[in-house]
Amino acid sequence: MAVLHATTQPAPSAKELQRILRLQVPVIVKLAQRKLTLAEVMRLGVGAIIEFSKNNDEPLELMINNKTIGVGETVKVGENFGLRIVQIGDVKQVIGAMTR
Repeated sequence: MAVLHATTQPAPSAKELQRILRLQVPVIVKLAQRKLTLAEVMRLGVGAIIEFSKNNDEPLELMINNKTIGVGETVKVGENFGLRIVQIGDVKQVIGAMTR
């Protein structure tokens, strides 16, 4: 049986880390997810409602580069909505999510 070894990447230098920390990245808050057939998508129109199995009080996922880095809850900020973070990964996980 062959054993696969994970390759480790060297830690970024201070200069590289400063460059990485200046990057602007899209931040996504994932409400819910559901699969639909293409036929169902084609029938969608203005006013259509897609029901999700997630309760409205369940935590939302905070994502960078389609990888979850934390979870939070919806809050209202003036006329806008926001995310109150209740759990987030460490710095290595966040940078790892951005560079993969």
